[in-house]
Amino acid sequence: MRLKDHNIILACWCTIKIWIAYLLVKIFYRNDRETIVLVGGNLGEKYEDNAAVFHQYLVNNYTEQMKIYWMYDPKFDYINQHAILHAVPLGSFRNYLLFFRASYTVHGHSIIYDLAPFMDRYIFLNKKAEMLHISHGIECFKKILIQKEDVPLLKRCNYFNCASNYEYEIKRNEWKMPEEKLIITGMARFDRLPPNEPPVHMKRLMLMLTWREWLFDLSEKEFQESEYFQATVGLLKSEKLQSLLTDHQLELRVILHPFMKKYEDQFRMDGYMNERMSFFSFGEILVMEELNEADMLITDYSSISWDFLYMNKPIIFYTFDQKEFLSNRGSYLDLDKDLYGYKANTQNEVLSYLSHVLNDKKYDNPYFDKAANYIDFFDQQNCERLATELFSKHYVTKRTGFKDKHALPDDFPLVSNEAVQYNCNK
Repeated sequence: MRLKDHNIILACWCTIKIWIAYLLVKIFYRNDRETIVLVGGNLGEKYEDNAAVFHQYLVNNYTEQMKIYWMYDPKFDYINQHAILHAVPLGSFRNYLLFFRASYTVHGHSIIYDLAPFMDRYIFLNKKAEMLHISHGIECFKKILIQKEDVPLLKRCNYFNCASNYEYEIKRNEWKMPEEKLIITGMARFDRLPPNEPPVHMKRLMLMLTWREWLFDLSEKEFQESEYFQATVGLLKSEKLQSLLTDHQLELRVILHPFMKKYEDQFRMDGYMNERMSFFSFGEILVMEELNEADMLITDYSSISWDFLYMNKPIIFYTFDQKEFLSNRGSYLDLDKDLYGYKANTQNEVLSYLSHVLNDKKYDNPYFDKAANYIDFFDQQNCERLATELFSKHYVTKRTGFKDKHALPDDFPLVSNEAVQYNCNK
Protein backbone atom coordinates (compact mmCIF):
# COMPACT_ATOMS: atom_id res chain seq x y z
CA MET A 1 0.00 0.00 0.00
CA ARG A 2 2.00 2.98 -1.24
CA LEU A 3 0.80 6.29 0.13
CA LYS A 4 1.69 8.19 -3.06
CA ASP A 5 1.39 7.13 -6.67
CA HIS A 6 4.40 7.69 -8.92
CA ASN A 7 4.87 6.86 -12.59
CA ILE A 8 7.69 4.75 -13.95
CA ILE A 9 9.38 7.72 -15.64
CA LEU A 10 9.70 9.60 -12.36
CA ALA A 11 10.98 6.46 -10.63
CA CYS A 12 13.68 5.98 -13.28
CA TRP A 13 14.70 9.64 -13.18
CA CYS A 14 15.01 9.58 -9.40
CA THR A 15 17.04 6.37 -9.58
CA ILE A 16 19.52 8.10 -11.89
CA LYS A 17 19.80 11.01 -9.45
CA ILE A 18 20.30 8.62 -6.55
CA TRP A 19 23.26 6.89 -8.18
CA ILE A 20 24.90 10.10 -9.40
CA ALA A 21 24.52 11.68 -5.95
CA TYR A 22 25.97 8.59 -4.30
CA LEU A 23 29.01 8.52 -6.60
CA LEU A 24 29.67 12.25 -6.21
CA VAL A 25 29.59 11.97 -2.43
CA LYS A 26 31.95 8.99 -2.53
CA ILE A 27 34.39 10.91 -4.73
CA PHE A 28 34.22 14.50 -3.50
CA TYR A 29 33.02 14.23 0.10
CA ARG A 30 35.09 11.36 1.42
CA ASN A 31 36.54 13.54 4.18
CA ASP A 32 33.39 15.55 4.78
CA ARG A 33 33.48 16.95 8.34
CA GLU A 34 30.25 18.95 8.19
CA THR A 35 27.52 17.63 10.48
CA ILE A 36 24.29 17.55 8.48
CA VAL A 37 20.83 16.69 9.85
CA LEU A 38 17.83 15.96 7.60
CA VAL A 39 14.33 16.05 9.06
CA GLY A 40 11.01 15.26 7.38
CA GLY A 41 7.48 14.28 8.29
CA ASN A 42 3.87 14.07 7.14
CA LEU A 43 5.00 12.85 3.72
CA GLY A 44 6.54 16.27 3.13
CA GLU A 45 3.07 17.80 2.85
CA LYS A 46 2.84 19.71 6.15
CA TYR A 47 5.02 21.21 8.85
CA GLU A 48 3.25 19.40 11.67
CA ASP A 49 3.52 16.73 14.29
CA ASN A 50 6.57 15.37 16.11
CA ALA A 51 9.04 15.71 13.24
CA ALA A 52 8.28 19.42 12.77
CA VAL A 53 8.36 20.14 16.50
CA PHE A 54 11.71 18.39 16.83
CA HIS A 55 13.05 20.19 13.74
CA GLN A 56 12.16 23.55 15.26
CA TYR A 57 13.86 22.55 18.49
CA LEU A 58 17.03 21.66 16.56
CA VAL A 59 16.93 24.95 14.67
CA ASN A 60 16.61 26.85 17.94
CA ASN A 61 19.36 24.97 19.77
CA TYR A 62 21.82 23.33 17.35
CA THR A 63 22.32 25.61 14.34
CA GLU A 64 25.81 26.62 15.47
CA GLN A 65 26.99 23.02 15.60
CA MET A 66 25.10 21.49 12.67
CA LYS A 67 23.47 22.25 9.32
CA ILE A 68 19.79 21.36 9.69
CA TYR A 69 17.50 20.81 6.68
CA TRP A 70 13.77 20.19 6.29
CA MET A 71 12.60 17.96 3.42
CA TYR A 72 9.30 18.94 1.75
CA ASP A 73 7.04 17.98 -1.13
CA PRO A 74 7.30 20.85 -3.67
CA LYS A 75 3.62 20.41 -4.57
CA PHE A 76 2.75 22.04 -1.24
CA ASP A 77 3.42 25.70 -0.41
CA TYR A 78 3.83 25.79 3.37
CA ILE A 79 7.56 26.57 3.37
CA ASN A 80 7.10 30.36 3.11
CA GLN A 81 4.11 30.30 5.44
CA HIS A 82 6.24 28.85 8.23
CA ALA A 83 9.43 30.69 7.16
CA ILE A 84 11.37 27.41 7.11
CA LEU A 85 15.02 27.96 6.31
CA HIS A 86 17.12 25.35 4.53
CA ALA A 87 14.08 23.59 3.06
CA VAL A 88 14.90 21.09 0.31
CA PRO A 89 12.40 19.64 -2.22
CA LEU A 90 11.94 15.88 -1.97
CA GLY A 91 13.19 14.08 -5.07
CA SER A 92 15.55 16.89 -6.08
CA PHE A 93 19.20 16.18 -6.82
CA ARG A 94 20.15 18.24 -3.76
CA ASN A 95 17.85 16.04 -1.67
CA TYR A 96 19.79 12.90 -2.60
CA LEU A 97 23.18 14.60 -2.31
CA LEU A 98 22.36 15.69 1.25
CA PHE A 99 20.89 12.28 2.08
CA PHE A 100 24.22 10.59 1.39
CA ARG A 101 26.18 13.32 3.20
CA ALA A 102 23.93 13.45 6.27
CA SER A 103 25.23 12.49 9.69
CA TYR A 104 21.67 12.15 11.04
CA THR A 105 18.21 11.74 9.56
CA VAL A 106 14.85 12.01 11.33
CA HIS A 107 11.54 10.93 9.77
CA GLY A 108 7.98 10.52 10.99
CA HIS A 109 6.27 8.09 8.60
CA SER A 110 8.83 6.53 6.28
CA ILE A 111 12.22 7.34 4.77
CA ILE A 112 10.84 7.14 1.23
CA TYR A 113 8.02 9.60 1.91
CA ASP A 114 9.67 11.99 4.35
CA LEU A 115 13.34 12.01 3.39
CA ALA A 116 14.27 10.44 0.05
CA PRO A 117 11.73 9.13 -2.52
CA PHE A 118 12.39 5.70 -4.07
CA MET A 119 15.23 5.03 -1.66
CA ASP A 120 13.81 1.71 -0.42
CA ARG A 121 15.73 -0.29 -3.04
CA TYR A 122 18.96 1.62 -2.46
CA ILE A 123 18.95 2.23 1.28
CA PHE A 124 21.99 -0.06 1.60
CA LEU A 125 24.03 2.66 -0.12
CA ASN A 126 23.67 4.95 2.89
CA LYS A 127 25.93 3.60 5.60
CA LYS A 128 26.86 6.91 7.18
CA ALA A 129 23.74 8.45 8.71
CA GLU A 130 22.34 7.68 12.13
CA MET A 131 18.63 7.26 11.33
CA LEU A 132 15.81 7.98 13.76
CA HIS A 133 12.17 7.06 13.27
CA ILE A 134 10.25 9.60 15.35
CA SER A 135 6.79 8.24 16.06
CA HIS A 136 3.91 10.45 14.92
CA GLY A 137 1.82 9.13 17.83
CA ILE A 138 2.06 6.65 20.68
CA GLU A 139 2.01 3.22 19.05
CA CYS A 140 -0.59 1.41 21.12
CA PHE A 141 -3.93 1.47 19.30
CA LYS A 142 -3.29 0.00 15.88
CA LYS A 143 -1.00 -2.96 15.32
CA ILE A 144 1.89 -2.10 13.06
CA LEU A 145 1.21 -2.43 9.33
CA ILE A 146 4.47 -3.35 7.59
CA GLN A 147 4.61 -3.27 3.79
CA LYS A 148 7.25 -4.92 1.63
CA GLU A 149 9.01 -1.63 0.97
CA ASP A 150 9.13 -0.92 4.72
CA VAL A 151 11.29 -3.92 5.67
CA PRO A 152 14.73 -2.68 4.52
CA LEU A 153 13.93 0.82 5.80
CA LEU A 154 13.00 -0.39 9.28
CA LYS A 155 16.11 -2.56 9.43
CA ARG A 156 18.27 0.39 8.45
CA CYS A 157 16.92 2.67 11.21
CA ASN A 158 19.24 3.05 14.17
CA TYR A 159 16.70 4.39 16.66
CA PHE A 160 12.99 4.32 17.38
CA ASN A 161 11.84 6.71 20.07
CA CYS A 162 9.25 5.66 22.65
CA ALA A 163 6.88 7.82 24.65
CA SER A 164 7.09 5.52 27.64
CA ASN A 165 8.11 2.16 28.99
CA TYR A 166 4.69 0.93 27.89
CA GLU A 167 5.41 1.79 24.25
CA TYR A 168 8.94 0.43 24.63
CA GLU A 169 7.54 -2.98 25.57
CA ILE A 170 5.27 -2.97 22.50
CA LYS A 171 8.10 -2.13 20.12
CA ARG A 172 10.42 -4.60 21.80
CA ASN A 173 8.01 -7.55 22.16
CA GLU A 174 5.48 -7.00 19.38
CA TRP A 175 7.56 -5.24 16.74
CA LYS A 176 10.60 -7.37 17.66
CA MET A 177 12.89 -4.34 17.61
CA PRO A 178 16.34 -4.86 19.19
CA GLU A 179 16.43 -3.10 22.54
CA GLU A 180 19.55 -1.14 21.59
CA LYS A 181 17.46 0.63 18.93
CA LEU A 182 14.77 1.78 21.36
CA ILE A 183 15.11 5.04 23.29
CA ILE A 184 12.53 6.26 25.81
CA THR A 185 12.38 10.02 25.32
CA GLY A 186 8.71 11.03 25.33
CA MET A 187 6.77 12.49 22.41
CA ALA A 188 8.16 15.71 20.90
CA ARG A 189 4.87 17.50 20.30
CA PHE A 190 3.93 17.17 23.98
CA ASP A 191 6.46 19.96 24.54
CA ARG A 192 3.93 22.35 23.00
CA LEU A 193 0.91 21.11 24.96
CA PRO A 194 -0.01 21.99 28.54
CA PRO A 195 0.04 18.87 30.77
CA ASN A 196 -2.94 18.25 33.03
CA GLU A 197 -4.84 21.39 32.07
CA PRO A 198 -8.55 20.58 31.62
CA PRO A 199 -10.72 23.25 30.00
CA VAL A 200 -12.46 25.82 32.15
CA HIS A 201 -15.27 26.23 29.63
CA MET A 202 -16.51 23.89 26.91
CA LYS A 203 -16.44 25.83 23.63
CA ARG A 204 -14.99 23.60 20.94
CA LEU A 205 -15.46 19.88 20.23
CA MET A 206 -13.24 17.96 17.82
CA LEU A 207 -14.45 14.91 15.89
CA MET A 208 -11.61 12.98 14.28
CA LEU A 209 -11.69 9.33 13.27
CA THR A 210 -8.66 7.38 12.14
CA TRP A 211 -8.18 5.70 8.78
CA ARG A 212 -9.13 2.23 7.56
CA GLU A 213 -6.86 0.67 4.94
CA TRP A 214 -9.60 -1.79 3.92
CA LEU A 215 -11.72 1.15 2.72
CA PHE A 216 -9.11 2.56 0.35
CA ASP A 217 -10.25 0.72 -2.78
CA LEU A 218 -13.98 1.30 -2.38
CA SER A 219 -15.95 3.26 -4.95
CA GLU A 220 -17.74 6.43 -3.79
CA LYS A 221 -21.01 4.54 -3.61
CA GLU A 222 -19.46 1.66 -1.66
CA PHE A 223 -17.84 4.11 0.73
CA GLN A 224 -21.15 5.87 1.34
CA GLU A 225 -22.63 2.52 2.28
CA SER A 226 -19.77 1.62 4.65
CA GLU A 227 -20.27 1.49 8.40
CA TYR A 228 -17.52 4.08 8.78
CA PHE A 229 -19.34 6.69 6.71
CA GLN A 230 -22.80 5.85 7.98
CA ALA A 231 -21.72 6.03 11.63
CA THR A 232 -20.03 9.39 11.12
CA VAL A 233 -22.80 11.01 9.12
CA GLY A 234 -25.49 9.49 11.34
CA LEU A 235 -23.93 11.19 14.36
CA LEU A 236 -23.56 14.53 12.59
CA LYS A 237 -27.19 14.53 11.43
CA SER A 238 -28.55 13.58 14.85
CA GLU A 239 -31.15 16.02 16.16
CA LYS A 240 -29.89 15.49 19.70
CA LEU A 241 -26.37 16.46 18.69
CA GLN A 242 -27.71 19.57 16.97
CA SER A 243 -29.61 20.47 20.11
CA LEU A 244 -26.60 19.97 22.40
CA LEU A 245 -24.43 22.18 20.19
CA THR A 246 -27.04 24.92 20.16
CA ASP A 247 -27.96 24.77 23.85
CA HIS A 248 -24.34 24.90 24.98
CA GLN A 249 -23.08 27.29 22.28
CA LEU A 250 -20.59 24.63 21.25
CA GLU A 251 -18.59 24.54 18.01
CA LEU A 252 -17.98 21.14 16.39
CA ARG A 253 -14.98 20.80 14.08
CA VAL A 254 -14.88 17.62 11.98
CA ILE A 255 -11.35 16.80 10.79
CA LEU A 256 -10.71 14.07 8.26
CA HIS A 257 -7.64 11.87 8.62
CA PRO A 258 -5.11 12.69 5.84
CA PHE A 259 -5.15 9.11 4.52
CA MET A 260 -8.93 9.39 3.96
CA LYS A 261 -8.60 12.44 1.72
CA LYS A 262 -9.86 10.43 -1.23
CA TYR A 263 -13.37 10.55 0.24
CA GLU A 264 -13.29 14.17 1.33
CA ASP A 265 -16.09 15.24 -1.02
CA GLN A 266 -18.45 12.71 0.55
CA PHE A 267 -18.23 14.58 3.84
CA ARG A 268 -18.80 17.98 2.23
CA MET A 269 -22.19 17.09 0.79
CA ASP A 270 -25.13 19.34 1.64
CA GLY A 271 -27.04 18.49 4.78
CA TYR A 272 -24.18 17.34 7.02
CA MET A 273 -22.84 20.70 8.19
CA ASN A 274 -24.51 23.77 9.67
CA GLU A 275 -23.54 27.03 11.41
CA ARG A 276 -22.20 25.14 14.45
CA MET A 277 -20.35 22.47 12.46
CA SER A 278 -17.30 22.88 10.27
CA PHE A 279 -15.55 20.27 8.14
CA PHE A 280 -11.81 20.39 7.49
CA SER A 281 -9.45 18.19 5.56
CA PHE A 282 -6.02 17.66 7.09
CA GLY A 283 -4.45 20.15 4.70
CA GLU A 284 -6.70 22.98 5.83
CA ILE A 285 -5.77 23.06 9.50
CA LEU A 286 -2.74 23.09 11.80
CA VAL A 287 -3.08 20.12 14.11
CA MET A 288 -1.12 21.67 16.97
CA GLU A 289 -3.46 24.67 16.95
CA GLU A 290 -6.49 22.40 16.88
CA LEU A 291 -5.20 20.37 19.82
CA ASN A 292 -4.69 23.43 21.94
CA GLU A 293 -8.02 25.01 21.03
CA ALA A 294 -10.22 21.91 21.28
CA ASP A 295 -11.81 21.26 24.67
CA MET A 296 -13.00 17.72 24.01
CA LEU A 297 -12.51 14.88 21.52
CA ILE A 298 -14.76 12.30 19.87
CA THR A 299 -12.71 9.67 18.10
CA ASP A 300 -12.60 5.97 17.40
CA TYR A 301 -9.02 4.65 17.66
CA SER A 302 -6.94 7.70 16.73
CA SER A 303 -3.57 8.27 18.39
CA ILE A 304 -4.50 11.94 18.70
CA SER A 305 -6.45 10.85 21.77
CA TRP A 306 -3.14 10.57 23.67
CA ASP A 307 -2.75 14.34 23.36
CA PHE A 308 -6.13 14.87 24.99
CA LEU A 309 -5.26 12.45 27.77
CA TYR A 310 -1.98 14.30 28.33
CA MET A 311 -3.89 17.58 28.67
CA ASN A 312 -6.60 15.99 30.84
CA LYS A 313 -9.40 16.79 28.41
CA PRO A 314 -12.47 14.53 28.04
CA ILE A 315 -12.55 11.88 25.31
CA ILE A 316 -15.41 9.82 23.89
CA PHE A 317 -14.31 6.70 22.01
CA TYR A 318 -16.92 5.85 19.38
CA THR A 319 -16.14 2.16 18.78
CA PHE A 320 -18.96 1.46 16.30
CA ASP A 321 -16.94 -1.10 14.30
CA GLN A 322 -14.74 -2.58 17.02
CA LYS A 323 -15.15 -6.17 15.87
CA GLU A 324 -14.28 -5.35 12.26
CA PHE A 325 -11.39 -3.10 13.33
CA LEU A 326 -9.85 -5.81 15.51
CA SER A 327 -10.34 -8.40 12.78
CA ASN A 328 -8.71 -6.29 10.06
CA ARG A 329 -6.03 -4.46 11.99
CA GLY A 330 -5.90 -5.44 15.64
CA SER A 331 -4.85 -3.40 18.66
CA TYR A 332 -2.25 -3.62 21.41
CA LEU A 333 -4.82 -2.16 23.80
CA ASP A 334 -7.75 -4.09 25.21
CA LEU A 335 -10.50 -1.90 23.78
CA ASP A 336 -12.93 -3.08 26.46
CA LYS A 337 -10.67 -2.47 29.47
CA ASP A 338 -7.79 -0.13 28.61
CA LEU A 339 -9.46 2.91 27.06
CA TYR A 340 -8.80 6.21 28.83
CA GLY A 341 -12.10 7.89 28.01
CA TYR A 342 -15.82 7.22 27.76
CA LYS A 343 -16.44 4.14 25.60
CA ALA A 344 -19.48 4.36 23.34
CA ASN A 345 -20.44 1.49 21.04
CA THR A 346 -23.47 3.26 19.59
CA GLN A 347 -24.53 6.73 18.55
CA ASN A 348 -26.93 6.96 21.49
CA GLU A 349 -24.11 6.20 23.91
CA VAL A 350 -21.95 8.92 22.35
CA LEU A 351 -24.72 11.46 22.80
CA SER A 352 -25.43 10.27 26.33
CA TYR A 353 -21.79 10.79 27.37
CA LEU A 354 -21.66 14.13 25.60
CA SER A 355 -24.80 15.24 27.47
CA HIS A 356 -23.18 14.15 30.73
CA VAL A 357 -20.03 16.17 30.09
CA LEU A 358 -21.92 19.29 29.00
CA ASN A 359 -24.87 19.26 31.38
CA ASP A 360 -22.91 18.23 34.48
CA LYS A 361 -19.89 20.38 33.54
CA LYS A 362 -17.50 17.43 33.78
CA TYR A 363 -14.72 19.12 31.85
CA ASP A 364 -11.79 17.02 33.01
CA ASN A 365 -10.99 13.47 31.92
CA PRO A 366 -12.18 11.04 34.64
CA TYR A 367 -9.63 8.52 33.33
CA PHE A 368 -6.65 10.83 33.72
CA ASP A 369 -5.23 8.61 36.45
CA LYS A 370 -4.43 6.11 33.67
CA ALA A 371 -2.13 8.60 31.94
CA ALA A 372 0.96 7.54 33.91
CA ASN A 373 0.50 3.97 32.60
CA TYR A 374 1.14 5.13 29.04
CA ILE A 375 3.07 8.42 29.24
CA ASP A 376 6.29 8.69 31.24
CA PHE A 377 7.09 12.38 30.89
CA PHE A 378 5.01 15.46 31.69
CA ASP A 379 7.93 17.90 31.91
CA GLN A 380 7.96 19.32 28.34
CA GLN A 381 11.59 18.26 27.84
CA ASN A 382 10.94 15.54 25.29
CA CYS A 383 12.86 17.21 22.45
CA GLU A 384 15.83 17.75 24.73
CA ARG A 385 15.89 14.07 25.69
CA LEU A 386 15.55 13.01 22.06
CA ALA A 387 18.39 15.27 20.88
CA THR A 388 20.62 14.06 23.72
CA GLU A 389 20.06 10.41 22.78
CA LEU A 390 20.47 11.00 19.04
CA PHE A 391 23.57 13.16 19.17
CA SER A 392 25.40 11.44 22.02
CA LYS A 393 27.39 9.33 19.57
CA HIS A 394 28.45 12.43 17.66
CA TYR A 395 29.72 14.17 20.77
CA VAL A 396 31.36 10.99 22.03
CA THR A 397 33.31 10.12 18.91
CA LYS A 398 34.12 13.60 17.64
CA ARG A 399 34.56 15.60 20.85
CA THR A 400 35.59 13.26 23.62
CA GLY A 401 37.26 10.31 22.00
CA PHE A 402 35.30 7.84 24.14
CA LYS A 403 33.98 4.80 22.30
CA ASP A 404 30.49 4.70 23.72
CA LYS A 405 28.27 6.81 25.91
CA HIS A 406 28.48 4.30 28.75
CA ALA A 407 32.16 5.22 29.05
CA LEU A 408 31.50 8.94 29.36
CA PRO A 409 32.76 10.93 32.35
CA ASP A 410 30.22 11.62 35.08
CA ASP A 411 29.87 15.30 34.21
CA PHE A 412 29.09 14.76 30.51
CA PRO A 413 25.75 16.55 29.73
CA LEU A 414 23.43 13.67 29.02
CA VAL A 415 19.80 13.90 30.16
CA SER A 416 18.79 11.05 32.48
CA ASN A 417 15.39 9.50 31.80
CA GLU A 418 14.96 8.69 35.48
CA ALA A 419 15.92 12.19 36.62
CA VAL A 420 13.19 13.95 34.66
CA GLN A 421 10.30 11.53 35.00
CA TYR A 422 7.16 13.08 36.41
CA ASN A 423 4.20 11.13 37.66
CA CYS A 424 0.90 12.77 36.67
CA ASN A 425 -0.71 11.55 39.87
CA LYS A 426 1.55 13.78 41.96
